[in-house]
Amino acid sequence: MKSSPTKYGSVAVTIHWLSAVAILAMLGSGFRAASMTDSAAKEAILMFHVPLGITIFVLTILRLFWWWRVDQKPSPVAGDPAWQTLSAKAIHVLFYVVILGMVASGIGTIVLSGAGGILFGAETGPLPDFSEFLPRVPHGLGARLMVALFLLHAGAALYHHFIKGDGLIWRMWFGSHDKGTRS
Repeated sequence: MKSSPTKYGSVAVTIHWLSAVAILAMLGSGFRAASMTDSAAKEAILMFHVPLGITIFVLTILRLFWWWRVDQKPSPVAGDPAWQTLSAKAIHVLFYVVILGMVASGIGTIVLSGAGGILFGAETGPLPDFSEFLPRVPHGLGARLMVALFLLHAGAALYHHFIKGDGLIWRMWFGSHDKGTRS
């Protein structure tokens, strides 16, 4: 369950991949909802988007708690230049900052717009124009930053796997692997 010096444990791996899938679904639903003009269709998407945001928040808090109180991360990859190690740490920290900022701006947008009742099924009616509420701006910027972080993170993992061939990608997967082959 816990991580070793060379590999993430099953709890960290599970939280990572659940978060990754949820974030991709969140980004897709958010960009889709932002481009819609039909209030009923937007409402249907946001009724998925908002609870998914809460799920991502819970997974993020769980992950932070896991690292803080229970587990330790594996050591950085030996032989990587210092700038790559620093970049990896910075991207991971930015992921947490952006996720928490997205949660705060999403909650702020819902509260200020009064759309919570509609999105949680307690009320009916057309959705407000979210662009009229200040937290919507950082929410949209955060989504774009999240896409950039996701591409950098995935690109680095693929670089390690296919270019360097160092088996790094297997550190964040289930079971034991030796440079890409099952052991």
